[in-house]
Amino acid sequence: MNDRLRNVSQDEIGPAWLKPLLKANYFHTCTVHGDSNKSECNMYCLDCMGSNALCSYCLTNHKHHRLVQIRRSSYHNVVRVNEIQRYLDISCIQTYIINSAKIVFLNERPQPRPGKGVTNTCEICGRSLLDTFRFCSLGCKLNGIRRGDEELIFTLKAKTNEYWDDESSTPKKKQRRDEKVTFGFRHLNIEAYNTPPIYNHNNSNRRKGIPHRAPF
Repeated sequence: MNDRLRNVSQDEIGPAWLKPLLKANYFHTCTVHGDSNKSECNMYCLDCMGSNALCSYCLTNHKHHRLVQIRRSSYHNVVRVNEIQRYLDISCIQTYIINSAKIVFLNERPQPRPGKGVTNTCEICGRSLLDTFRFCSLGCKLNGIRRGDEELIFTLKAKTNEYWDDESSTPKKKQRRDEKVTFGFRHLNIEAYNTPPIYNHNNSNRRKGIPHRAPF
């Protein structure tokens, strides 16, 4: 990977911990706590940005730090969407469901040749994708940014009225806006139906409890 492929700022490429996260060594036995149970290193500290992952015993030295847990799927490193999307914009990256949890892959997974009927592939490594996505992993999106695509970002924007669809990780701003407009008209109609009846002043002159005889 060569950052000179495009003259971009660090904010455009992503946070400083992104490359160390992708390159770190995971699932090895901790050199400090190797004699203890659960000494496998599968945690990563975004604040310390080390070259190696941490085991559960190492976490006592990382209190109040930002941590993510790395998992394995088909011999590839993955991270759960609900953990990483708090720190990264993962739009355009395909997500997968593993053990009832949505995940994204950390690095590219080249595919020799796409299967029959495949109409969309990762723009970097050629992995088969659903039609709504452009990349198969965080690493491939990073390469897409360095390639010169100005529409791609990793840095989360400040909270706005833009919403993201949890299933596809693609922006649904227009759809949500249309829903708001539709709801607005619906709300107005409801208010019209709930308008109180017009008060009849003629009835106010009648005294309660006095019967009125019908005319002859």
